[in-house]
Amino acid sequence: MSLTATPDGVLLVDKADGMTSHDVVAIVRRKLDIKKVGHCGTLDPLATGLLILTIGRGTKIQDLLMSEDKVYAGTLTLGRSTSTQDRQGEVVETRPVPELNEEQIRAAFEKFRGDFHQLPPMVSAKKQGGVPLYKLAREGKTVEREPRLVHVYAYSIDKIALPDIDFTVHSSKGFYVRTYAHDIGEVLGCGAHLKNLRRTKSGRFDVDLAISVSDIQSKPRDEIVGRILSLPQVSRMRGA
Repeated sequence: MSLTATPDGVLLVDKADGMTSHDVVAIVRRKLDIKKVGHCGTLDPLATGLLILTIGRGTKIQDLLMSEDKVYAGTLTLGRSTSTQDRQGEVVETRPVPELNEEQIRAAFEKFRGDFHQLPPMVSAKKQGGVPLYKLAREGKTVEREPRLVHVYAYSIDKIALPDIDFTVHSSKGFYVRTYAHDIGEVLGCGAHLKNLRRTKSGRFDVDLAISVSDIQSKPRDEIVGRILSLPQVSRMRGA
């Protein structure tokens, strides 16, 4: 065990593409030589950006941090619906993309503003009978899911280069961005899937303050420890 103590707190990580959230936890556990590491809000392998890790006694505030709203920047691709509602799934339907103008696209996004219900996708980590839905999906099973109430505080359409649309969305916890992309595609009549996703904010925490996974792997342990936000710092940043 290293002589350098590991403080209790929070480490903000900029997750790389292709990794699971658990991969990041495992890297940090090895680097810091500590078992008590958790993460707040799973990011799919295709997603990059802010992953909040809780260290030591910081794991006790994990639920608190997970309950906060999030900001995502993403790209949806019109014309193809997939089995996972993102680019990693199998294409299940292809439809022609009409000549859409910004007004039509904005009208579709407007339908998913404020409070509305989302149907959790079968590839989500939400549990049914104690089993994550994605495990059932791997077995080829589809089960009834309860729609969940979510909230979109704000959105922006950042770029239209059909069939791709770049957007930013500020949402409540438990929001599925891939379902958001899928549902917007259905409203536009041509289907869609999520091509790219990046989480830029969670509560008061910003990805600009995060350390990259490559830096965690290459920098000295003490430097990583120095990036951990103490519990009092976290409390101040949250305005608590």
